[in-house]
Amino acid sequence: MVEAESIPIRRRRPWFLTFFGLLAVGGLVAMPVLAGKPGAEEMPDIVRFLGHFHPFLLHLPIGVFVLILFQELGATFGKRRAQAGNGSLFPLFFGVASAILAVIAGFLLYHGDGGEYGDNPTAERHLWGGLFFAIAAVLTFIAKAWTLALGANPAAYRLLLFGSVGVMGFASHDGASMTHGSDYLTMYAPAPIRKILGLDGGKPTVPVKAAADQVVYTDIVAPILERRCVSCHKADKSKGKLRMDTYELLVKGGKNGPAIEAGNAAESNIVVRMDLPEDDDEHMPPEGKPDIEDFEVAVIKWWLDSGADPTKKLAEFEVPSEIKQALAKLTSVAAAGAELAPGHPESAKEAGPDDSLKAVVAGLSKEFPGALTFESQESELVTFTAVSLRGKLDDETFGKLGPVLPHLATLDLTATKITDKSVAALASAKQLRVVRLAETGVTDASIDTLLKLTTLESINFYGTKVTAAGVQKLAAMPNLKRLYLWQTTVTPDAVKALKEKMPKCEIVSGS
Repeated sequence: MVEAESIPIRRRRPWFLTFFGLLAVGGLVAMPVLAGKPGAEEMPDIVRFLGHFHPFLLHLPIGVFVLILFQELGATFGKRRAQAGNGSLFPLFFGVASAILAVIAGFLLYHGDGGEYGDNPTAERHLWGGLFFAIAAVLTFIAKAWTLALGANPAAYRLLLFGSVGVMGFASHDGASMTHGSDYLTMYAPAPIRKILGLDGGKPTVPVKAAADQVVYTDIVAPILERRCVSCHKADKSKGKLRMDTYELLVKGGKNGPAIEAGNAAESNIVVRMDLPEDDDEHMPPEGKPDIEDFEVAVIKWWLDSGADPTKKLAEFEVPSEIKQALAKLTSVAAAGAELAPGHPESAKEAGPDDSLKAVVAGLSKEFPGALTFESQESELVTFTAVSLRGKLDDETFGKLGPVLPHLATLDLTATKITDKSVAALASAKQLRVVRLAETGVTDASIDTLLKLTTLESINFYGTKVTAAGVQKLAAMPNLKRLYLWQTTVTPDAVKALKEKMPKCEIVSGS
């Protein structure tokens, strides 16, 4: 009697899958050729709409391919080395399908926004890396289908799989670099790792010049732009095709033309954006980023109106008294930064988050993945957004954030189950600037807590149970610049009365 294992299994050849797989490869190859160069003005809104699903879709193939990779590693080094780790084609099919959808959405995003990242080589590499990954994923799927059908050695399939994951890793890193900055992964790396990567050097200490010897652009204006603008307008992330990290690139401008007009601050694009109401989508810096101070804007406008010369020293300009006051404020900010420059005794302690705070944030990040981050490498302030938690976040869960509340700068609790109890805990959040409580269970009771937070600049009460009597108290908040009262019981008359008391605050009520 012949043993069952010795009987060859005849399986149908996957010609159908091969044909449509190669057809998909052909479509992916042809896509950039047929689409041509990006042009936002020519694209309908549906292109932008579908393209904005790219950040959601891209996580699906990453998760699937990583899982399959571990399965195949287990099969490769396990007892049954001759077989593919998973005899089912469905997981790989799902990964391939999601990869194709993610690439198409990313392509639409790139073209719908008119190539927002301009000539950024990182963006170009990310675009092509994603395309090559999708093609490699399809070929991997075809290879596995034939491996299973023929009962062949899976070496070729596994080689393609490992190669696909490698390409996926490079493409993913480029995407993360554009979104979070090129130093996102290495920002908090331990010293030995930073040394291996050649990142152990700190920023050089810049000697403080006498006021008269300072070059206005280099020593005064450029540092303002560096703090407020360059994070979104630099080599690896040039929003609107605009880079602001050099004078020449400011003059060159982006898709909306030159960023500055020498001798005319009012017509300079960067000033126009800074002067827009803060609830305007075009206002810069965008919501969630530290807003530029009035005295900083005043200095930039003065420099532009004075000719925007990139080489003149302060002594060569006529400086009005109000600009002298603004420069004095800038000097105090610079002095505080200089005290914490590399080499200063306190710099290791205060130039960024200390080790204990990093450990707390790292621990909470496991509890709230993707929700809690530092504002920057140099800041001990953190942001928390519950966009991925929503209904899972209640008062009890929110209580776990107690250790980081004093370091909160931005807090987004939209559509969560939190109530006034959670807001009461914010009494310790003395550095909070932005709080979003839209569609939560908060009431007027929360307003009494928020009144104690004098740093608050933006509050969102959309869809909550706050009343006219409660929001009238907010007139006592000195720094409040933006207030959302849409879909509340606050009447138009109450909003009008509040606007009279708070003329510098933008109140959005939907009426």
